[in-house]
Amino acid sequence: MVQDASDDGLLRDAAIVVTDQMIEWVGPEADLPSGYAGLARQRHDGRLVTPALIDCHTHIVHGGNRAREFEMRLNGASYEEIARAGGGIVSTVTATRGATEAELLESALPRVDALIAQGVGLIEIKSGYGLDTETELKMLRVARALGQKRPIRVVTSFLGAHAVPGGADADNYIDSTCLPALEAAHAEGLVDAVDGFCEGIAFDTAQIARVFDKARALGLPVKLHAEQLSHIGGTALAAKYGALSADHVEYATNSDAAALAEAGTVAVLLPGAFYTIHETQAPPVQAFRDHGVPMAVATDWNPGSSPLGSVLVAMNMACTLFRMTPAEALAGTTRNAARALGLDDCGVIAPGMRADLAIWNVSDPAELSYGIGINPLHSRIFGGVA
Repeated sequence: MVQDASDDGLLRDAAIVVTDQMIEWVGPEADLPSGYAGLARQRHDGRLVTPALIDCHTHIVHGGNRAREFEMRLNGASYEEIARAGGGIVSTVTATRGATEAELLESALPRVDALIAQGVGLIEIKSGYGLDTETELKMLRVARALGQKRPIRVVTSFLGAHAVPGGADADNYIDSTCLPALEAAHAEGLVDAVDGFCEGIAFDTAQIARVFDKARALGLPVKLHAEQLSHIGGTALAAKYGALSADHVEYATNSDAAALAEAGTVAVLLPGAFYTIHETQAPPVQAFRDHGVPMAVATDWNPGSSPLGSVLVAMNMACTLFRMTPAEALAGTTRNAARALGLDDCGVIAPGMRADLAIWNVSDPAELSYGIGINPLHSRIFGGVA
């Protein structure tokens, strides 16, 4: 059984022909062209086959953890209060600056392994816990190394505009540190896209626009953490710059949805953060549907606001907390996740796509979103290799 992500349908008793790491043919086994009859076959006994899952928003390279902040939130402290008290992103910055590349790599590898074990074939990894040139580049080098150490594709996002370092002026930080760090990372070939955190506790739209202007000058696509905690215009800014994605978007409006649709920007929903920080306003899923905005789903795996290491649980959360359908959640971790990363060679099972596949011990795609803490993965194929 093959899940055909091009139309959310199923092909039963189907066959996939893989040559040179690519999908060459897919269709009902009864229609298999005679020229393929002599090929070696690997049968999966009626199991569901989907594209390998994609986690299109993570922060898995970092030092330390923020378990203490978890306790603080349980005692009533808000995400903003923790951040303004010196916790949050800034506390992880201290730990990340103090770690060597080898230490960051060693700590990140188990996170990558956990994602691979759940059928993931591609992850996005952000910087943003350095807030200085040396550490931002260190994080991005580790992200690249993870893709060499494990059978998984890694794409990187420069997130120098993640938080304002303690005691710094936001505008001065953008000019003196963030933009030069971006130039240095780009020169070293470490950046696939440029991200930012547009929020009252981080950077405003004018400051993010300066980062995006630099990205545009360097020929890099952009994406944005937008409208997570309040509505300050980040989603509209993302649409104006033709961003690959606007992420979180809990406080996005109907007009924001229309702007994203016009721009072709993907809305990336991150239920792990919504759950962890006890948010109450869900993203406008129906508005995204009404305007035809593609919706992706990701873990946002990070040490503070979303310590979630399971794409499958993220899919369940997207359904239970945001009222997405299981079909939308699966599309959100396959074809729409690929689109959120600007990729067109994965996320669907079709000729010409990479042979990155997940084989599941289920018969109905809805089972992937249905289970909580259940991993039905049977096996994973990466670049045509099991």
